[in-house]
Amino acid sequence: MTMDPQPEATGQPLSSDEIGLIHAWWRAANYLSVGQIYLLDNPLLREPLKMDHVKPRLLGHWGTTPGLNFLYVHLNRVIKARGLNALFIAGPGHGAPGVVANTWLEGTYSEVYPAIGPDEDGLRQLFRQFSFPGGIPSHASPDTPGSIHEGGELGYSLLHAFGAAFDNPDLIVACVVGDGEAETGPLATSWHSNKFLNPATDGAVLPILHLNGYKIASPTVLARISHTELDALFRGYGYLPIFVDGEEPDAMHRAIAAALDDAVDRIHAIQKAARDGGVTTRPLWPMIVLRSLKGWTGPKIVDGQKSEGFWRAHQVPFTMDKPEHLGLLEEWMRSYHPEELFDDGGRLRPEIAALAPRGDRRMSANPHANGGALMRPLRLPDFASYAVPVVHPGESDGEATQVMGTFLRDVVRENAQARNFRVFGPDETASNRLQTIFEATDRSWDAETIADDVHLDPSGRVMEVLSEHCCQGWLEGYLLTGRHGLFSCYEAFIHIVDSMVNQHAKWLKTAKEVPWRRPIASLNYLLTSHVWRQDHNGFSHQDPGFVDHVVNKKADIVRVYFPPDANTLLFVTDHCLRSWDRINVIVAGKQPSPQWLDMNAAIKHCTRGIGIWDWASNDRSGEPDVVMACAGDVPTLETLAAVSLLRVQLPELKVRVVNVVDLMTLQPNSQHPHGLSDSAFDALFTTDKPVIFAYHGYPALIHRLTYKRTNHQNIHVHGFEEEGSTTTPFDMVVRNHLDRFHLMGKVIDHVELPDSAAAYAKQTIDDQLVEHKRYIAAHGIDMPAVRDWRWPSGA
Repeated sequence: MTMDPQPEATGQPLSSDEIGLIHAWWRAANYLSVGQIYLLDNPLLREPLKMDHVKPRLLGHWGTTPGLNFLYVHLNRVIKARGLNALFIAGPGHGAPGVVANTWLEGTYSEVYPAIGPDEDGLRQLFRQFSFPGGIPSHASPDTPGSIHEGGELGYSLLHAFGAAFDNPDLIVACVVGDGEAETGPLATSWHSNKFLNPATDGAVLPILHLNGYKIASPTVLARISHTELDALFRGYGYLPIFVDGEEPDAMHRAIAAALDDAVDRIHAIQKAARDGGVTTRPLWPMIVLRSLKGWTGPKIVDGQKSEGFWRAHQVPFTMDKPEHLGLLEEWMRSYHPEELFDDGGRLRPEIAALAPRGDRRMSANPHANGGALMRPLRLPDFASYAVPVVHPGESDGEATQVMGTFLRDVVRENAQARNFRVFGPDETASNRLQTIFEATDRSWDAETIADDVHLDPSGRVMEVLSEHCCQGWLEGYLLTGRHGLFSCYEAFIHIVDSMVNQHAKWLKTAKEVPWRRPIASLNYLLTSHVWRQDHNGFSHQDPGFVDHVVNKKADIVRVYFPPDANTLLFVTDHCLRSWDRINVIVAGKQPSPQWLDMNAAIKHCTRGIGIWDWASNDRSGEPDVVMACAGDVPTLETLAAVSLLRVQLPELKVRVVNVVDLMTLQPNSQHPHGLSDSAFDALFTTDKPVIFAYHGYPALIHRLTYKRTNHQNIHVHGFEEEGSTTTPFDMVVRNHLDRFHLMGKVIDHVELPDSAAAYAKQTIDDQLVEHKRYIAAHGIDMPAVRDWRWPSGA
């Protein structure tokens, strides 16, 4: 690929008057940022500053903020001059003082929070609320107009930016990447997102790498490599870096204005070539590298030590523990000359306010930043039409995720014109048996191709890259700007995004408490290639613990589903794609397995979320002797196999089979909206009979969900005990005591039986386990009695 030379700035240079107004806005934004960190009162310094005016506890981050303010006002200039539709993402973790300041200056903040008006009293409230009990945090949270990226945890800003740009052809996402953030793994990988951006149908991302040199207390890597190396790095990533470097404000204003004009010209040229000229080669997208001082315009020296341009400016440059610091703060704030920026009523002077774009062209009011306002429901085909025929429970096998893939294929087709649905996954769509999707679309791909490639296209709806971080971040950005999606992943490796799902759950929880935030489509996970069928890949691929992690989140956010077969999976998939403001986790196997319920039965069962399988139970005439409960496809199979053995060995035993699809039904309804009442739970599980519970994951979670139930002391859970290996499928469940023989043994342990009956049944179990070990050691596969087992016809 031919590399362009270092680009020259284009566009008309700024006049002195323009620079003066832009500089005034920047001063105002910096003033407001310092005020938020330090002040409780006296917001415009109408009187000499006193300690009573200062917050008793100083929180926030100053170091990155002036750079964000500088970029924001210049982005406003180019938006207004060109009528751009632009979104602003602040990657630096605690840049909220600047983002909030600019949204107030634009007027949006007062529109959504009328109590914080565009005047002196509004400023007082704005300052007081920042990092203050009952107020707002120090990062751009859901409370912040214009934000889809909190930044409380570093690494995801560029992924959110690209997720927002996909299928938004008129949108430019300006993403400021902090140089500390640039050291994180997710951010380092996310530069490759440009290989998945289609200039013909997607919007554009303008990355702005902000190099201010330091993290909390040490230099940043990218700020300490040579210009030549930095330039080569980003050209190697496929970008055309435009460098802006300096300290003197007048020169920097001119330089960044020229750089932004150049970048936007190049973006528009790339898009025009793709949309009008049919150019299909991957472009070199522009990016900007801004070098500025950390804590720019702040105190240069504090207590005899360097502050501006050094790591000491990272957070609060100085505390108020010394009397002279009060004078230093007042001198700093007065250096912005607030009397020149605000009128007698505390309003931003109109000539400065006129720099802001109007209406929803303001980045703080862009509807894409409140994606629920743009969200439209998916067009979904009738899931029941994809039903797998089930004449007799367990008689035939099916591949649940393959059936789901056929349904998703038609979801893609139904929404092809709207272009508001994508499937994300780390190189596993086909591996997870969703390959039927490729009958409707290809993989998104804008890098090089060769003649042997299949299913690669810049317009593909399937996003595959071998980075769970990228898939998660792209999908979050896509959802937050009003679209829909599904993330398919191997169960063991979804843990890679544990922290990212934490942040998304916190965003959803907070956003539900912000009145003007509209609901967004749910974050839907399909976890397959799961623990019980990773026998061939070994222990490294065997971990069902993501569910435990997700269940820690707020109850009104989290849903977890264990559909036991294809028809229940179809129902659950349809349900999740119709939901909003949720994190839905679906766990389903991809291997051929018995199909239990016809579609009519599946709909009824999944609507309840939990229920007795009467065809597998024999306790209608009275109370059961034992309840056999199961959640998950393999636990369901092993439970039913155990029940069939009990029918033969202990025919007088009354057994009730309870299957759980919606895991959260196990919690009391006082703790989760899907939870069963105590009376409903007792009706299913009894108040005093043993419950042998076969669970897909770690047993402790079931005990945690049910510990307040009447019969909790009689619930005995079998699940994954961290015993894994490269072995056979059935040996996996045997190693973890989840197999039919151990389940049967547990029944014998906890049900009163004649001694002779128990002894013979126990011996049968022991013999079968010995035979199992001998058989797999000799043949390398499970014995026929296991492989070929079927639920008895007519049972």
